[in-house]
Formats: sequence, C-alpha cells, structure tokens
Amino acid sequence: MTAHHLTTRPATLADASAMADIYNEGIADRVATFETTPRTAEQLSGWFDGRHPVVVVIDDAGQVAGYAATFSYADRCCYAGIAEFSVYVRRSSRGQGAGAVAMKALIEAATGAGFWKLLSRVFVENKASLALLRSAGFREVGVHEKHGKLDGVWRDVVAVERILEVNLD
Repeated sequence: MTAHHLTTRPATLADASAMADIYNEGIADRVATFETTPRTAEQLSGWFDGRHPVVVVIDDAGQVAGYAATFSYADRCCYAGIAEFSVYVRRSSRGQGAGAVAMKALIEAATGAGFWKLLSRVFVENKASLALLRSAGFREVGVHEKHGKLDGVWRDVVAVERILEVNLD
C-alpha cells in the first residue's frame, strides 16, 4: 500500500473502537505515550467534543489505518486557538505514509476550525514521529527533560509546534 491509496475523513464515534485499538498498540509499544493503561472506545468518546478536530486515515481495504486528534491546550481564553495533538498509526500500516496523510488532514481541519497553532511532545527516542512532524512543517522548540516517568524511568520529550496558515492580524 502506498500513500495514494489512503484517504482521510473526519472521525466519528463509530471509529472510536478502531482508534482505541490503535492507541492501545501505541501504549504497548512504550515509545509514543506516558499512558500505560489500555483505553476503550467509550473512553475515547470524549474526544468528539465538536470543537477539536479528529481525523482518521482509511486504507484501501476500508480499515482505519491511523488517526490524528486535537485536544484542548489550556483553559485560559488567550490560548483558545492553540490545540495539542496526537497522531497514531496501526502497527501494520506504519512506514506507508498514513502518518503524513493524517497530519496533513489534521492541519487542514484545525486551520478550518480556527486554530492558529498545533503543539505536542514526542519522546526523544521516537525518531519516526520526529521525522514525520519535521516533514509536516513542525519545528522542534526544545527538550523537556524528565517530563514524566514511564515504567519507573524518567523520559525526556521534544516539544514541537506549527503555526497554522490563518490570519493572525
């Protein structure tokens, strides 16, 4: 499968089960999140708040190959146009362009929703995600040292951000 066989669309609650499966692979892999407890579709349903875009990538077999989601960054009104994001790809679909397709769709959706900046944190060891985000126009702001413990071990993360193409006047 190549990237041109992948399509995107806004995610719906019907996608939550596949998204939870993909997220749980990321949790098990221990390279993408500090979370250690598997998630259910019901737990992911809160992501569909009508404000923060969530997109899924559909492969040529019609299956969810990955997703990208935005989340509230902070409660203060001055940060209303900033969203945190995450992107996850099913193990069997990694390295085939699904992450890039997901990020392109998420950037477009977040811009359309009025966000002016996307940001996230990526484990310093997660070279694939860092390369993906660089290719999607994100800049590495710096490293947060000892940002959290995963399985009892302190982990550092790279802070990344991208200003979106909106009118900032």
